[in-house]
Amino acid sequence: MAVIDRLELEVEMKDVTDSEVEAELIARSGKKQIPYLVDTKNTAEMFESDAIVTHLQTHYGKVTAPTRPRMHISDNACVSCEG
Repeated sequence: MAVIDRLELEVEMKDVTDSEVEAELIARSGKKQIPYLVDTKNTAEMFESDAIVTHLQTHYGKVTAPTRPRMHISDNACVSCEG
């Protein structure tokens, strides 16, 4: 979910506690396992979280300059973070 939010992707989430959604998942994948990604744009379907994250970053990631992580060592507001 963090990657979906960071990449600002619009996704359709489905609730597998709904019996129709559960049946759809089993029909598509052969088992009831989540998370399960169906990417209709790239014709891809997969289970594993790491594979899903890699797929989303590869196909929908924005190319940006790497940023340095910030660490705060006091309770003072950081001008860089707070503007």
